[in-house]
Formats: sequence, C-alpha cells, structure tokens
Amino acid sequence: MRVTTNILAAAPVAFTLFNAVAAAPPAYEAAKSSTSTSRSTSHSTSHSTSHSTSKSTSRSSTKTTKSSSRSSSTPTAKTSSKSSTLVTSVSSSSSAPATTSVPTSASTVVSSSTSSVALTSTSSAVSSTIIAIPSPTTVVNSTTCGGQTYVYEELAGYGSIASDARDKLGDTIGGIGSSIALDTSSWQQLANGSYTGQLYAIPDRGWNTQGTVNYQNRVHKIQITLTLDESATVDSPSAPNLQMEYVDTILFTDPAGTPVTGLDADVRGPYLTFPSIPFDLPSVHFEGDGFGNEGPGGQRVVMDGEGLFLGHDGSFWVSDEYGPYIYHFSATGSMIGAIRPPDAIIPLRNSSESFSADSPPIYDPSLAPIPTDNPTGRDNNQGFEGLTTNPDGTRLYVLLQSATNQDGGPSNKNSRNSRFLIYDITTPQPTYLSEYVVSLARTVSSDSSSKIARQSEIHYVSDTQFMVLARDSGEGRGQGPDATTSVYRHVNIFDISAATDIKGDTADCSTCSIATSKGVLNSTITAAQYCPWLDFNVNSQLNRFGMHNGGADDAGLLNEKWESMALLPVNPGSNDEEFFLLSLSDNDFITQNGYLNSGAFQYSDASGYDLLNQALVFRVRLPSGSTPLVS
Repeated sequence: MRVTTNILAAAPVAFTLFNAVAAAPPAYEAAKSSTSTSRSTSHSTSHSTSHSTSKSTSRSSTKTTKSSSRSSSTPTAKTSSKSSTLVTSVSSSSSAPATTSVPTSASTVVSSSTSSVALTSTSSAVSSTIIAIPSPTTVVNSTTCGGQTYVYEELAGYGSIASDARDKLGDTIGGIGSSIALDTSSWQQLANGSYTGQLYAIPDRGWNTQGTVNYQNRVHKIQITLTLDESATVDSPSAPNLQMEYVDTILFTDPAGTPVTGLDADVRGPYLTFPSIPFDLPSVHFEGDGFGNEGPGGQRVVMDGEGLFLGHDGSFWVSDEYGPYIYHFSATGSMIGAIRPPDAIIPLRNSSESFSADSPPIYDPSLAPIPTDNPTGRDNNQGFEGLTTNPDGTRLYVLLQSATNQDGGPSNKNSRNSRFLIYDITTPQPTYLSEYVVSLARTVSSDSSSKIARQSEIHYVSDTQFMVLARDSGEGRGQGPDATTSVYRHVNIFDISAATDIKGDTADCSTCSIATSKGVLNSTITAAQYCPWLDFNVNSQLNRFGMHNGGADDAGLLNEKWESMALLPVNPGSNDEEFFLLSLSDNDFITQNGYLNSGAFQYSDASGYDLLNQALVFRVRLPSGSTPLVS
C-alpha cells in the first residue's frame, strides 16, 4: 500500500470498544467447559488439572517454575512483587492515550549496524513434557459468528526488529509485516517454558514512500522466541518478550531466472510472457539500474507481495497488489506458476489491460498513467492483500483489499464490497471454484459516511469461516504528532456459509459489476456474515507491554499498518483451541539509515522517522472443535 509522507491526518475520532468485558462471558465459559474435556492426553498431569482447580493458584505456581528455569539466552522478563493476577478491567475507549510512561526505544535482537549480519537461534533443548499454561482468569472480549464463539483473552507479547537492520545481502529489513507464515513443524515449547519457531515474512515492494525502486522481491526467515510474562500490568509493564532473530533470505525470480521487481508496471503492454505460464505477467521496462543511477536497464516481472502461505512441498504462494495475481515460487525462489483472476478484477484503462498502480519510479515521477484511476478492475494498490490456505494445502483463498472500481472502489466510503475467491490448487493449473462478497466494516460503525476499514490479511479457521485483519489508515507512528490515534484495527470474522456464490458470467466479465458506483450491493446477492472481534487498540492491554494507541508520538506508539497474521498453538501437540495470534506491522522500510540494491543504494526517508518492525502476540481461543490453519 502506497504511503504519502509529511501529511498530517485530521483530528482523532472518538471510538468506543464494542463488547469489552472484564469477566468471561457466558459463551466463553461454555466453550471453555466443552474444551476442558477434550484436551489431548499427551498433556502433563498438572495441565489436565489446572482447569479444575483455582486458576490463580496454578498460574502462580507455573510462573514460579518458569522463572527459576529460564535460560540466560532468552529475554529477561520483568520481576515484581505485585500479584500475578491479570488486568481485571478493560478501558471502554480504545483511543484513550497511554496511562503509563513508554520507553524511548524498544530493544531488538537484530543488529542495527550498517553491516549485514547473520544471527543464530538461541533455542535450548526441547522439553519432552508440555508445560501447563493456564488460561487467563479474565478476557478482553468475545464474539459469536455463525454460531461459533471467538475469545480475545489477552495481549501476551511484544517485540521488534530495528528500522535499519540489514539482511545478508546488505539490504534494509523492512516491510516484513506484509505477510507471515510459520513453519508448523518448527513450533515448540522449550524446557524453560518459552516457545520457539521459524517464521517466514515477505516485505512488499521495497522502500516506496518517495517513488518505487528496483527492489528484488524476497522472503526472510526469522527465528522467533516468545517468553511469557504473566505478571505484566499497566502499572508495571513487561519488557519486550518476543525475540526475533534474522536467519536467511530467499530471493524471488521469474521462470527465466530474472529477478522480480517492486517497480510499478508499465501503463500498457506488451507485458512479459513465459512458455510455462498461459497468460502475460505484469512487467516494467526500466532505465539504468532502476534506482536512478547508471545501468543496463531491462524488463522484469513486477510484484507487490502482500499475502503468503507455505506449500506442503516447501514452496511459497504469494499474492500481489499490482496484477493482482497469485504467484507460486519453488523453495529456492524460482517462479513455477501463477494465477490470473477473472476479467472483472483485471485493471483496464482506455479499454486496454493496464497494470500500472499509479506508483511511478523514484527516478521519473512523470511516468504516471492517464487516467490515474482505472475505471474497472482492482483499484490502485488495492489488489490481493489477503491470502490463506486450508490445513491440507488443497485450497487457496484470496481476498481483494477493497471493492473493484466498477463496484464503488475509487471512493473509499463506497469500497466495502470486496471479492473473495477460492481455487483448487491440486491441479497443475489451479482451478477457479467459487467467489463470494465480503462487505467490510466502516471505521465508525454508527456513521454510514465514515471510511471503510479495508482488509490487510485473511486466515483460515474452517471451510466457511475466516479471520480478516481490517484497519484504518493515516494514524499511528510515522504519521505525525497530530495523527497518533487509530480508531479501527481489528481482527474480525467472516462466514460464507449462507453467502451467494457469484462466480460466473454475470459477475466476472470485464464490464460486470456486483454493486452500484455508490457501493450498494446488488439485491440478488447475499454477502458473507461479518462479525467484529479483536481490537488491537485497547490501551489497557497495550500498556502492559509499554505500548499505546494515541498520545505521544514515541517509539511505544503502534505503527500505522498491521498487515499479517499467524496462529501458533499455546499447547503444541494438543487438540485444544487456545492459540497465540501473531501480527507484524509493515513499516514501509522507513528509516534514516536505509540501504537497498545489495547495499549500493543508500536512502534516508523524508519523513524523518525511524520505524521499528513491530510485532504483537495476542492470546485467543477459537471455537470448540475448530481445526484452523496453524501457520
């Protein structure tokens, strides 16, 4: 998503958190009761009994055991004589400023020096017995969608990577919150009670706040270690307890082995074609080295990667905003396949295919399309933002960030009716199966004229239910001291079980629409059920880790963009429904000490900011009996 710097947003809008509670709601208690009888017998005796005895007692004893056995290589958790009881009340306003002082900088494991570094895991031996992690005694909120109950229990962790950390190529590590996926087999609980696993994270198109550059798209491997601090309170917040260690980078190339680039596509074709792919791919002709310096120039496939999941064969599936297309890369980064969406989603200008997203290169701002907004197809930089798969790896699910332009997309307030597509990926060329409408929420639910909370990621829960990360924009760290208060950053749920399958000639042709230009959905179409759930902006939770929404424009302020989700079991190897929900922010490579092009291109962002690559870990309970994608 393109960012315009040095523009301050309007005054913050007051927002009241929906369904905030201090005690567990009846639906949650019922779900917990049902779950407690179905836990795996592989749990230790202490785990199986922790739900039938006083939770506060078991929490205290567990915390003491963990504290005494922590390795010195893991983050040091805060010690306190205060009670370990969690927060007993939740702020009714998610936009309230922080009530506790915030550190001027956040610690990070990745080196922030100008030289590239390769870091190794500090993991200790894996425990052969699962350590009991009792459920919180209070919860933040819950929601029921399609008869299924979802519970936000607590914020469980925070971590970051420095804004000027560099990968093995000498390039700035930035934008890694665009999408993430966990190597499921790597997620383990250590003997000291900490957790560790290997995360894959994709940056989007490189530093682009002042124009796109010839950044080679890639995926990073990051080792994460989470050490819970159950005593964290607003008055005595925890230090960062999520450790993120850079491990490696895999570069993406097209089928011919040429690097894929983050430059914007040419306004019109001809675009690149390859014998192994039955359609053209969005591409660009560029001058020099693509960064504004001398060089041979060339033509490359363009990609603004925004969605990621791991294939069972070690390959990578990546969705992009430019096409929008979905690309399939081998484990070594070579493109081995692609999916082109229906014609209704392909951008057209002057009745011709035009993949430009009105994101001219840094070396020539005049290379802008006319008209800037394509009349039909995905809106500029509003392509396939959300991507997920089922646990079997047989289905691909993808969601546009907002409505197509013929369905109201050019105007934010009319852009709520997004398209959700499903593919069978067991066939050599994936088979298009079905399509549904997901009507996104407004940032202020009571105001029909407020902006749409466009989505940034989706995650599979079941064949009919999915998590969706939706948010506002222009508010948060990096947006200026008068734009620090976000009113909408949610993980919500949508359910397609009663929605209309619109796949077919009446919805998918280049001139087809499913809504009016004002964004009113056709009366013959039933959209997915859309249910608000987990709010990032609850300060009574954020303050427990020295973070905040609203207030001072300091290092503890949440970044503007949160664009990724991964589910990690609280009790690995069990069959229960308790998970950590990990989310990373996209910092748009904003730093005053940036390097790209294997370190040869140095930059300093005009905003004047250094934005950490922030990460949050939420503790949640999914519906009883659910089998979500653990990724």
